[in-house]
Amino acid sequence: MRLGILSDTHDQRDRTIRAIELLRQEGVDVLIHCGDVTGAELVRPFAGLPCYFTFGNHDADSVPTLERAIREIGGVCLGWGGEVMLASKRIGIVHGHLHTDVRRLMRAQPHYLFSGHTHIPADRQEGATRRINPGALHDADAYTVAWIDLHTDVLRFLTLPERACAPIEHPS
Repeated sequence: MRLGILSDTHDQRDRTIRAIELLRQEGVDVLIHCGDVTGAELVRPFAGLPCYFTFGNHDADSVPTLERAIREIGGVCLGWGGEVMLASKRIGIVHGHLHTDVRRLMRAQPHYLFSGHTHIPADRQEGATRRINPGALHDADAYTVAWIDLHTDVLRFLTLPERACAPIEHPS
């Protein structure tokens, strides 16, 4: 099973759509968003694959609309962080801006902990847990996502080619 991991999309619709297309081309079976979706319009492109979402600090004002949008596409909303079991692996998913949520999930010692917030791709082992940050699709030196194969433990970071992307405009 191959998981596509995204974070910190911050309303970058075109860039997010391209990232999802790239992950689909790489053969992902599941999509995971580690927070800072920002607007509910950005949830729709995730439809068609099983997907899991957690909230980030920039999602606080949009929680009810994000929850509704995630439900409408059949996704799973983990609120401010949670754990899922996929391919017999325990996976913690959190944005990472609240250390209490990170510590809570790390105490459970999942196989993996996916998080975002820093906008910097990272892969490190902390005790029994492999911590992975896919990077960001907004306000980053390079726009990155990642995939991991849960059977082989192979992780790959993907960089989106530069191209002009416009943020989503929210009605006033």
